[in-house]
Amino acid sequence: MINRLIVVTIAVLSLSAMGPSKSCEGATACALDDRSYHVKLPDGWDGETPMPVLLHFHGWGRQGDLIVKHDRIVSATRKRGVLLLAPNGRGRTWDFWRAGSADVGFAADVIEDAAKRFPIDRAQIFVSGYSYGSAMAWRYACDNGDEVTALLAISGSLPQTETCAQGPRDVRHVHGFKDTVMDFPMGPDGDTSYPVALWRSKFGCGAGRADGSWSAVEFLTLTRTVWDACEGGHSVTLDLHPGGHFIPHGWIARQLDQLMGNPPEYP
Repeated sequence: MINRLIVVTIAVLSLSAMGPSKSCEGATACALDDRSYHVKLPDGWDGETPMPVLLHFHGWGRQGDLIVKHDRIVSATRKRGVLLLAPNGRGRTWDFWRAGSADVGFAADVIEDAAKRFPIDRAQIFVSGYSYGSAMAWRYACDNGDEVTALLAISGSLPQTETCAQGPRDVRHVHGFKDTVMDFPMGPDGDTSYPVALWRSKFGCGAGRADGSWSAVEFLTLTRTVWDACEGGHSVTLDLHPGGHFIPHGWIARQLDQLMGNPPEYP
């Protein structure tokens, strides 16, 4: 009887030592009040070093369990020491339409809850999303972005006439000209820089400069424009491609590499 009690006690202590960080990861969601989110740890993490964070909002009809196994997302974070957080939207969607969305508060709570489970590097908080999730990432950056290192937005945005109370240090947006799901936001007189007009205006960026073309795979070339003389140390980057509605191969990885001061690699 005593031996069994000792075994049970050791088991309980072992579970306690694992802490909340081990209670949810991958397909197993982390509970947060009446909502939840998913986590994917980077490869080879030593269990102690504070990790940069990528908070990524899923697209319409999806959930965070897809994000933590999506190769074009998770391959970028796992190989770069970045903690991936993937919140679950109510009804598999997001409320990004106007300021004051409860989803902004929920996403902020996700970061804080994750910080109780894992050591995070608050100087490197990246917020990303695809499609409806990209629009939600814009909403988060617009309402609660002052502590965000960079917005990494893919094929979705807010109206460029929106007024944002806050904003991230850096903005990076990618969009395809043939996108018919979240249509390419062409500006007046065919202005192809219009997808980031909101941030250029808010940050007082002035004229941009062409920064050449790049590709991670042979079949897709992206053309880049950069506004890096904005007020307050902000910068805006716009990547355009001839394709439709998708996450370009290597795009998230390249942004993380550049923002973290590493040579760009694929994947």
